[in-house]
Amino acid sequence: MSGPAGLAALEEVIGSSGVAARIEALLPAGVRPRQLSVRVLLAGMCLTQAGGRPAHLTRVRQALVSLPDGDQRRLGVVTDWRAGPHLLTYRQVERTFGLVAAALAKDEPDGLPSDLLTAACDDLLEASIPEEHKNASTALAVDWTDMETFSRPPPKGTSDCADPEASWGHRKDSRLHRDDELFYGYYLSAAIMMPGEHGPPVPEYGRRITLSSCRCDPVPAFVPVLTALPAAGIALGDILADSGYAYRIPANWAVPLRAAGASLVQDLHPNDRGPHGTHHGAIISNGNLYCPQAPRALLELGPLARDVTREQAASHDTRTAELARYKLGRITADDADGYHRVMCPAVTGKIRCPLRPASMTLDRDRPEILTPPGDPPACCTQQTLTVPPDVLAKTAQKHDYPSAAHRRSYNRRTGAERIFATLKDPATSDTTRGWCRIMGLAPRMLFTTCLTITRNQRITAAWDRRQDDNARRAAAGLPPRTRRRRRKTLASLVTAPP
Repeated sequence: MSGPAGLAALEEVIGSSGVAARIEALLPAGVRPRQLSVRVLLAGMCLTQAGGRPAHLTRVRQALVSLPDGDQRRLGVVTDWRAGPHLLTYRQVERTFGLVAAALAKDEPDGLPSDLLTAACDDLLEASIPEEHKNASTALAVDWTDMETFSRPPPKGTSDCADPEASWGHRKDSRLHRDDELFYGYYLSAAIMMPGEHGPPVPEYGRRITLSSCRCDPVPAFVPVLTALPAAGIALGDILADSGYAYRIPANWAVPLRAAGASLVQDLHPNDRGPHGTHHGAIISNGNLYCPQAPRALLELGPLARDVTREQAASHDTRTAELARYKLGRITADDADGYHRVMCPAVTGKIRCPLRPASMTLDRDRPEILTPPGDPPACCTQQTLTVPPDVLAKTAQKHDYPSAAHRRSYNRRTGAERIFATLKDPATSDTTRGWCRIMGLAPRMLFTTCLTITRNQRITAAWDRRQDDNARRAAAGLPPRTRRRRRKTLASLVTAPP
């Protein structure tokens, strides 16, 4: 990626995004034209990240002056001055980068990126995805991670430090077996393209990112980035998120995404699982309404643990399938105000109930309500029931929780973990403290966007090589190559030959 071929691909991304021209229009016009243009600066930043270098301006200049002589002349890295050829200096790189960062930053920083910065980063990332893959899938896995600033935290009782936009945040450190620890910096949120539930594999591109100060909640900070996708011509499909997103108040996460056309597939926080009140007698549980006589043991089913056996998983799936019979069936879609109507499961033929005489003629393989309520609520007497949008606004999602269908769909969310593992890999970028020593949200978000662009380029190259290899193997009558098993168990070590 650091050679001329990588430069050509990166120049194509920057040119097709149109970001460089928009930023140039924002910069002040000096007495003498700048030797370093915004387009070349962005190319140098991407070359730096493609080569595994830290996000330092000295490395940006080094990447540009290391190009072949023809590319240096073409890009203006070397120009003719009165005294002869002039090579780009660090001061010129610093000057152009400072102008770009100031133009994209907010006049009064509040810990969130400006609209100009967000639009520029979104367009750059979208341009890094090849045209043939843009509509391969509408599913996105989202998550956030820590990004520590190089600045030292302010002394206790003060707010004076080199990076005032940063703030104290919490992170989990699995390497040191700490559940929670403090760090000083920003939250990086990312949305990764994942395959559809029944669709073919797709390249796991980083489609959108944003950076926010730890004093701001990363969930509502990322919502405007996701809800802006339909306006850009990108349909929103499944949004895969963990319980850290699902636990937010609906107005900060679930409601705006549903309004934008997304289908939520998320893990529920332990405080949101199980029965939580009623609506006209129907039990509110795990994002659905259930019959008042639904067994309590079924309503309190939780997600499967990671170390369960195949028999335990089959038993769990059987019980969740039985619970689905007690669910009130939806008979209408949401109207313009978010209301929909549901119907008693006995009326829809899923259970037998004496309060619905017609259901007693159904086969006896269906669950039967033996002790119906003495004073039947509205859900047992009315033909249908209207459900306002605020009843299930927080926990409603695409599949019944925690069913087998939900588990299979939610398992795609691991793509969000893989992008952060790649960005923090010490063998490549290593975005730990010291990776970027420039202070401020705008400079760091620009460099992080360039890093994600180069990751997308590597994903494309690896995907193309894999497809070519599969095509050659298919022509030779061989099956596609499978991934090697990397994890070694104790059993395999014991049975291995000496």
